Amino acid sequence: METKNIILTEDCLECLFKTTCNQTISQEDFDFLFQSTTQQNYKKGEVILKQGLKTNNLVYLLKGIVKFNYEDENKKNLILTITKAPTLLGLANILNEDVSIFSIVAIEESRGCLIDLDKLKMLALNNRLFMLNILKMSTGMFRSSIFNFISLAHKQVNGRIADILINLTKNVYQNNSFILSISRQEFAEYAGCSKENVIHTLRNFDNDNIIKISGKSIKILNLDRLIKISQVG
Repeated sequence: METKNIILTEDCLECLFKTTCNQTISQEDFDFLFQSTTQQNYKKGEVILKQGLKTNNLVYLLKGIVKFNYEDENKKNLILTITKAPTLLGLANILNEDVSIFSIVAIEESRGCLIDLDKLKMLALNNRLFMLNILKMSTGMFRSSIFNFISLAHKQVNGRIADILINLTKNVYQNNSFILSISRQEFAEYAGCSKENVIHTLRNFDNDNIIKISGKSIKILNLDRLIKISQVG
């Protein structure tokens, strides 16, 4: 793993994580948590948390985009969701004996703060409001994963791919034009279909002037039609 510890700056003290923490814990408690925190940079493709391994940290993602990757017993990969900074990664580990139940992988250059899990647990056990705030910081990821599973279970390939494009547009890149951070194979793992199905469906969307594709560059031309395809399933 090619990560690099970097020095924390004064700007770190004013981040969203601190603001959220300070709504429910004292400055002294935050300093107790912050004093062992380090920052790391992650390259594209680098594993932040690995499925099946114990971890001593949560990761507050300051910058970048990551995928949540699950590998089944047959070594088949499924992307549960894709999310962007700022967000708190690894919260499921608190309820899973500190063992990561899926991998979290950077899909573009990212940066995160490693937060001591034992210290956070200690504060949370003594402060229910603090725990609720921490849970709220992670609900977006869980909600996105649940919606993706509903899509996989009940929709055809067109509907699944429409859902992914809508999510990328609204929640990840937050722009109708973006450079896709994942490969076509990863897109297939996200949609629960073959790579060929992804390529064929994206080409059809392009021919129908719903999107415009040039390599990894995607532009959403007709979001309303994508939403309609998603609704029809």
